[in-house]
Amino acid sequence: MTDGRTALVAGATGLVGGHLVRHLTDGDAHAKVTTVARRPLAGVTSPKLDGIIADFEKLDVSLTGIAADDAFCALGTTIGKAGSQAAFRKVDHDYILSFARAAKAAGAKQFMLVSSMGADPSSSIFYSRVKGETEQAVAAVGFETLHIFRPGLILGERTERRTLEGLGMGIAPFLNPLMLGPARPYRSIPADIIARAMRGAALSGLTGRHVHTYDAMNRLAGL
Repeated sequence: MTDGRTALVAGATGLVGGHLVRHLTDGDAHAKVTTVARRPLAGVTSPKLDGIIADFEKLDVSLTGIAADDAFCALGTTIGKAGSQAAFRKVDHDYILSFARAAKAAGAKQFMLVSSMGADPSSSIFYSRVKGETEQAVAAVGFETLHIFRPGLILGERTERRTLEGLGMGIAPFLNPLMLGPARPYRSIPADIIARAMRGAALSGLTGRHVHTYDAMNRLAGL
């Protein structure tokens, strides 16, 4: 039985988002799952699923009339794929913040955000600084509950080639056991576990702001 909750998902066409949509539609906790994307979602069918093709420059318009209880954000790109630092920031900061504001306007009480290890608004590393600034900006939107997920290298089959990530995934099984103590949160983690952890966090009953790294994500995923 469902309890009538509605999930709103951004980034559903990506690696983590694809797993997340499957878990949300397969589970009983949500009666409706609405995805927000710039292209149609392929490979997932469910009577619970409703897809919105949205203009992320005008999300307030695209999501007019939408209601949601839980919002999940798995948006993200790389500087290489985006083409420039400015284009990367538009996706990983501006679009995420726009989605958060639209989700809040839609009634969402909880927001689940995929960020990254090393996220820090004061970092000298551009990527980490943008991730940290995004976390800060989303926190300022004012959700009752904010779950931030900070994975290390995300494992899984992507539709696009990411050379450095591909190399990392090849050696991850050998490196993970060696990453102990302060390095443990930086262990690589499968996208499916992150997705399961996001769903688990939404159903946990926790309130306030929570940051989840490797071990917490495994626990929330039921491992």
